[in-house]
Amino acid sequence: MDVATLIGIGLAFAAVITSIFLEGSSPMSVVLPAPMMLVIGGTIGAGLATTTLKGFIGAFTSLGSYLLYKEKDPHETVDLVVSLADRARREGLLALEDATREIDDDFIKDGLQSAIDGTDPEDLRAVMEAQIDGKKAQDKAVAKVFADMGGFAPTIGIIGTVVSLVHVLENLDQPETLGHMIAAAFVATLWGLLSANLIWLPISSRVKRISELEAQQKEMAMEGLLAIQAGANPRSVGQRLRALVPAAKKAAKEAA
Repeated sequence: MDVATLIGIGLAFAAVITSIFLEGSSPMSVVLPAPMMLVIGGTIGAGLATTTLKGFIGAFTSLGSYLLYKEKDPHETVDLVVSLADRARREGLLALEDATREIDDDFIKDGLQSAIDGTDPEDLRAVMEAQIDGKKAQDKAVAKVFADMGGFAPTIGIIGTVVSLVHVLENLDQPETLGHMIAAAFVATLWGLLSANLIWLPISSRVKRISELEAQQKEMAMEGLLAIQAGANPRSVGQRLRALVPAAKKAAKEAA
């Protein structure tokens, strides 16, 4: 699994905590229940207001699959498709019926089964493209939920600060407490900015990136399956798919 986002968020919070210590303060000075509750609760509430209840809950329940996503090696997909093309070339497309039981990727498995069943190539492409577009739309909706929350959090933090400053102005007759009260007032702004830039926006960007990687993988598999259905030469199938592999992946493969 790829835990880059979890590590990144952890490092970001570690940097914040370290800076607090270097300033001679304590992390507990910014862990105040009232402003934290306002920012977190207000952000979640505002985020919920922008979408449907089902979509909001779905965004959080699916979050684990994005954060713990394991990127597939495109070269493994190329090798799989080429091996299928070679077998289809030698034994015929119907001979791949048994191979579908050994394929773990549902997208490839379903596409190959449709090809074996004699689905028209144009119809097969349309169906597979619709599946890719559907997954992109789902990912876009999830990313938008977290992007919206990242946009709301700083403003809600400012609202919390204003509320606290109103309380400060009500107690100007107690100068000995003003310093602590003013400092506490700005904690809400801190949590608004911190949660937006260290949690919500990074998660949104993560979802978008995972969506791009999955779409690339599926598009490569689709081109390979359509080539198999057309009876293309296995070597030309391999060349076509390797041309779709990102340059960075090719370099990593050659280095290995």
